[in-house]
Amino acid sequence: MGISYDITDGIAEVIMDNPPVNALRVAGWFELAEILRKLGDDPDVRAVILAAEGKGFNAGVDIKEMQQTEGFDALLGANRGCWEAFKAVYECKVPVICAVNDFCVGGGIGLAGNSDILIASEGAKFGLPEVDRGALGAATHLARLVPPLKMRAMVLTCENATAEELHAWGSVYAVVPREQLRDKAREIARTFLGKIPRVVRTAKECLNNIDPVDVNRSYRFEQGFTFELNLAGVADEARDAFVEKRGVDKTTGKTKG
Repeated sequence: MGISYDITDGIAEVIMDNPPVNALRVAGWFELAEILRKLGDDPDVRAVILAAEGKGFNAGVDIKEMQQTEGFDALLGANRGCWEAFKAVYECKVPVICAVNDFCVGGGIGLAGNSDILIASEGAKFGLPEVDRGALGAATHLARLVPPLKMRAMVLTCENATAEELHAWGSVYAVVPREQLRDKAREIARTFLGKIPRVVRTAKECLNNIDPVDVNRSYRFEQGFTFELNLAGVADEARDAFVEKRGVDKTTGKTKG
């Protein structure tokens, strides 16, 4: 369990395996970032596949770890770790192919939205439940996956979009049965074995530099609002409610219990 990787014929596969839903602890986000940077710096690597074992691609940060840690170290660590991991996907010197199974929420959106090619299993769901968790973030990356007003609606309502919808919008490259997902990712990755490595790496650098939004700075700005909510006390209340499986009273707008 945890995060592992291997390299076969120039194709690196990074696998997240953190049951029950592949939410990553603070150390996991930093580890993922380090692995992605290492693979991108390897001259023999031509493409990176980011995938997951078990249930779901990625469910974001481990809120239980955050609530079980005294002080703000876990909150600060999770925010910095996510920023580092999303940045590592974006700045990886070779194409990153994200293969999403089942669901991709919270921090998973940051990984998928910063990838170069995104594929998903049939019926996979994408969403940001941050507002229900007393936090904000990764709208920057969701905006790369869905149309502007859909992004706003998804952030505010915490509703999901399906892989099929994203495919229709052009952000998901392919939708395949769950059992074919990794094979499809490898098929796409092999495309880069027939191209000149330096040209592909230069193309990725070029694409990053013509992006209309600086995703690293934009996401860091979003995180400031999470810290604001935390200082106000409502973020901690929302996280406690999530861990304790308490809902929100629709009359008062406060968490139950």
